Amino acid sequence: MSENPVQNVSFPSNGGIAHGYLAVPPSGSGPGVVVIQEWWGLTTHIKDVCDRLAAEGFVALAPDLYGGTTTHDGDEAGRLMQELQVDKAAQDLGGAVDHLLALDAVTSSKVGAVGFCMGGGFVIVLAAQLGDRIGAAVPFYGVLKEDFPDLSGITAPILGHFGEQDSFVPPDAVRELAARIERESGVKPDFRFYPAGHAFYNDENHMGTYDPEQGDKAWSATLAFLRSNLA
Repeated sequence: MSENPVQNVSFPSNGGIAHGYLAVPPSGSGPGVVVIQEWWGLTTHIKDVCDRLAAEGFVALAPDLYGGTTTHDGDEAGRLMQELQVDKAAQDLGGAVDHLLALDAVTSSKVGAVGFCMGGGFVIVLAAQLGDRIGAAVPFYGVLKEDFPDLSGITAPILGHFGEQDSFVPPDAVRELAARIERESGVKPDFRFYPAGHAFYNDENHMGTYDPEQGDKAWSATLAFLRSNLA
């Protein structure tokens, strides 16, 4: 196991073992949510997101897609994302979903998926790959290093949060993605735009674009969406 101090759980994935961070609510049980990291890795911010979800009654699991590596350097983060094999990462995420659904603590028959930046792109891929095992999909300013694969398998409702001043994910590209999701899957995503830049929910933001007011709006909407779609 690698040196990332945030890791506290391991689970089978694609014939191997994957690691991650699991947070359980004070009640001991609740609906399951997989949390997908930004390109920085499984950082304390992603741990905090899991803890925030657990405090709201969800069982949250963030798989470590980088095998323990984290960075605060934009160039290195870009390199790590480029080197990440999308198919392997998707398999790790599928293993995380299986692990959640098998936990006694998880009360839902489907899991939610919440992801940020790179992880927001993976939320959409995961929803397409796993179909009705994903009950709610929430990409925050999602970006993928390559074209999105076939999206026809999406059945989950989608709530997306994007910044109007996001240079990584321009609003026109977001609108094109929304149209493609609807065209291929029949699901009409609820993509919302905020007067903010990229990563506006990340309070450890290394880009200076954290916006607590807009972040709180997006987070409140996310909690309500997860509650209404995960039983």
